[in-house]
Amino acid sequence: MWIISFWMFPLVSACMWVAMLIAMLVTWVRDGRPHYASMEAGQTIAYISDVGAQGLKPLFIAGSVVTVVFLDLAFLSERWLRHSNQLASNKGRLDKACAIASIFFAIAGAAGLILLSIFDTLRHPKQHDGFIALFIAGYVISAILVCIEYLRIGIFYRREHRILLVSFFIKLVFVIFELSLAIAFGVCIGSKKSSKQNPGAVIEWAIAFVFTGYVISFVVDLLPSVRTRNHVPQGEKYLMNQGGFGGTREEAVSIEEPLTHDSMGPSTGFYRGQRV
Repeated sequence: MWIISFWMFPLVSACMWVAMLIAMLVTWVRDGRPHYASMEAGQTIAYISDVGAQGLKPLFIAGSVVTVVFLDLAFLSERWLRHSNQLASNKGRLDKACAIASIFFAIAGAAGLILLSIFDTLRHPKQHDGFIALFIAGYVISAILVCIEYLRIGIFYRREHRILLVSFFIKLVFVIFELSLAIAFGVCIGSKKSSKQNPGAVIEWAIAFVFTGYVISFVVDLLPSVRTRNHVPQGEKYLMNQGGFGGTREEAVSIEEPLTHDSMGPSTGFYRGQRV
């Protein structure tokens, strides 16, 4: 059943992340854009961390935990689905190694986000900045590794599954944007000038919202694994087209076609390759 499947993990993650960001931003604006104790002199735009260090800290922690837990479940699901041939499988040691390493760095990034929400910028500024670096670096490196993996398997399956190359380009755009924003963000927060703090805050909000697009891209990756009456999982379809599972290429082409017809039209009770 397509309604409940692995693709829901990144969707829940993205929805939680966006809802948390909007709630924090709206609260800050609704309260009259206050100048928090953690903000620098002359700073008029609050960082996400500034808002999260105040009354919304429980929301910041809970939202961060839910976001990264479900995102990492998406990473683990994608690896398992490729291993079990529900998604197009990896075809070499390099792309398998990149897949495993991407999970490791995603977990590191997840730990960074959770810890930075706990060690807030007001009470633990040095630890907070270190965990921000861990969060951004973890997920950017993970995304680079995912790009390498998807480029390799996308080239191998370029005729059968063009969606793999589409996903590669989506993630590549994310990497380019996030790297550019992360460098600009590092320059701003590393500067002692108060004039750099407002641009730094804007860039931090931009990094957070761009991150949402990266999370959503995993919905596109996991949807092809869904099995329905009219859809065979991506990996199985490829194997059947190659004559796997004991079938022939000709049989695989018509796997989604109904076997029988009657006066009421095609019978939907039996399908070649599966019974529903």
